[in-house]
Amino acid sequence: MKRTFQPNTRRRSKKMGFFARMKTDIIKRRRKKGRKVLSH
Repeated sequence: MKRTFQPNTRRRSKKMGFFARMKTDIIKRRRKKGRKVLSH
């Protein structure tokens, strides 16, 4: 029997990675604030 979750790194990084977050407000806010580290 096959398990349900078959992780796919490419899709994951597209959905939840840094560049996906760049489009949201969180990173923009932090960039505006002038943070050294935007995400860990």
